[in-house]
Amino acid sequence: MSDAAEPDASMTDLQETGSVAPESADEPGDGAPWWRRWLVAALVLGGLGAAVYVAGDIPKTDGHYGFWSVLPPLIAIVLAFWLQEVVSALFIGIAAGGIIAGQVNIIDAFLLPAIGTEDFALILLVYLWALGGLIGLWTRTGGALCFAKWAGEKMVTGPKTAKFFTWIMGLVFHQGGTISTVLTGATARPIGDQHDISHEELSYVVDSTASPAATIIPFNVWPIYVGGLVAGTIPLFETAQDGIAFFFSSIWANFYALFAVAMTLLFAWEKLPWIPSKKMRDATERARSTGKLDRDDATPLTSRELTEMNVPGDYTPSLVDFIGPIGTLLGVAILPYLYTYFVLGWTGGENDPLLLIAEAFVLAVLVGMGIALFKGMDFDEAIDGFIDGCKGVTIGAIILALAVSLKEVAEAVGTAEYVVATVGEALPAAVVPGLFVVLCLIIAFSTGTSWGTYAVVFPVAMPLAWSVSQDPFFITLCFGAVVGGAVYGDQCSPISDTTVLSSLATGSDLMDHVNTQLPLASVAGGLAIVLYTVLTVLFV
Repeated sequence: MSDAAEPDASMTDLQETGSVAPESADEPGDGAPWWRRWLVAALVLGGLGAAVYVAGDIPKTDGHYGFWSVLPPLIAIVLAFWLQEVVSALFIGIAAGGIIAGQVNIIDAFLLPAIGTEDFALILLVYLWALGGLIGLWTRTGGALCFAKWAGEKMVTGPKTAKFFTWIMGLVFHQGGTISTVLTGATARPIGDQHDISHEELSYVVDSTASPAATIIPFNVWPIYVGGLVAGTIPLFETAQDGIAFFFSSIWANFYALFAVAMTLLFAWEKLPWIPSKKMRDATERARSTGKLDRDDATPLTSRELTEMNVPGDYTPSLVDFIGPIGTLLGVAILPYLYTYFVLGWTGGENDPLLLIAEAFVLAVLVGMGIALFKGMDFDEAIDGFIDGCKGVTIGAIILALAVSLKEVAEAVGTAEYVVATVGEALPAAVVPGLFVVLCLIIAFSTGTSWGTYAVVFPVAMPLAWSVSQDPFFITLCFGAVVGGAVYGDQCSPISDTTVLSSLATGSDLMDHVNTQLPLASVAGGLAIVLYTVLTVLFV
C-alpha cells in the first residue's frame, strides 16, 4: 500500500481524523476543582463517621448492616455523577465502607486483598499492560492505522458502516464482557477514528455488544457459571447440566440483551427514530462536523501515548503489523476454546481453555514486536513503544484497582444481601419478572458486577419464582429477567470493569461514556420490563 508506506503522511492523516488526543488530554477534566473534592470528602466521611458514632455498635444481621450496607456504593456512584470524576468518588466510597464496617485501615482491609488477587493480576497483565503495550507498539509500527485505511477501502465506507463493523466485531468477540470490550475496542477504534466516530458512540457500541452478546450467543463460560449457581435451587434444576440446558433454552426470554443488541444495530445504522441521550446526539454532531472525537476538556482513559503516531522514518507500515498480533490473539484465545467445546464436549474443569486468554495477549505483543524487529525496527524503538503504551493506561489501572476494592467493601458490608432482603419481600406476584430486572439492576449498578449479582440473586430468585408459580413459562421469564437485568446494571455502572475497559479500549472519557450510554441502555431495560409484565399478566 503506497499510502501506508509514508509514515509522515500517516501521522498527518491521523491528526486530521482527530484521533490524536487534544493538548489538554493529560490535564484534569471539567470535574469539580481539587479543593471541592477534598471538601466533599471531608464532609461525607466526617458526617458518616459522626452518624456511626451516634448510632453506636451497628449489628450485622443476615450478612448485612441494614441501610448502612448500601451507603458505600451509593456514595461512590452519586459522587461519580456529581463530581464527574471517578477516582476520588471510588476512594471516598471505600473509606465510607471502612467506617461502617469498623475497619478504618482500608488499605489492609480492602485495597490489598482486592488488588492482591489472581483475578486482578490477570486484569492488570492482560487488559492493561498487554493491551496498552500492544496499542503503544502500533503507534510505532503504524499497524492499526494501516488496517483502518485498508478496512476503509475494502469494508467501511463511512460512519454508519464503521459503527456496523464495530457491532459485528462485538458479536464475533462474544466470549465475555471484559474480553469482548478489549478485543472489539482494539480492533474497531482505528477504523472509528478514521471515520470521525466519536468515542462516546464507539464505547457505547463496544459495551452494548459485550456482555449482552455473551448471554444470547452463549458458546462461552456464562451458561456453565450460571448452571452451577442454580443447581438444586428448584426441581427443574437438579444438576448443573439442567441449569446449562435451561440457559440455552431461555435465550428468547433474555429481553434486555436482545433489545440492547438490536438497539445498538439500529444505532450503528443511524435508524433509531430518536436517540434518548442529548449528550450522545451532541457527541455525534461534534465528531461529524469538527472531527473532535472527545469533547473539550474530556479526560480519555487512553492518553496521548496511545493515540499519537511516532513511526520511525525508515520503517514501512503494513497490514501484517496489525493482522499478525490480532491473528495470534484470536487464534490462541478462541480456537482452542471452540475445539474443546465442540469437539471434546468440554463442560468445565481443569482443561478450561479460557486460561489461554492471558497467554494469547502476551503472545500477541511478542508477535507484534517480532514482526517489527524482523522488518528492521530498532529494538529500543519497539520497547519504547511498548512502554509508552503501558504508561497510557495508568489511569485505567488506578480506576480498576479502586473498583475491585469497592466490590470488596460491598461484600464486607453485605450490600447485595440487604438489597435482596429488602426488595425481595415486596415482590408482587403479577410482576415478579419485571421486578427481578429492577432488583438485579440495583445490585449490579451498585456493585459493578453481573456475575456477583448472579451469585447473590439466583439462589433467592429461583425458589421465590417457584413459590409463585411452577409454570415453566413463568420460570423461564424469571430466569431471563435475572440474566438480562444483571447485565443491564453492570453495563450502566461507572464502577464496572466492563464499563471502564470499554472506555479504555476506545479512548473515551469514562463519565462521558456512562452519561451517553445510560439513557440508551435504559430504553432497552424499560422495554424488557414492560414485555415481562405483559407476558406475565397474559399467560401466567
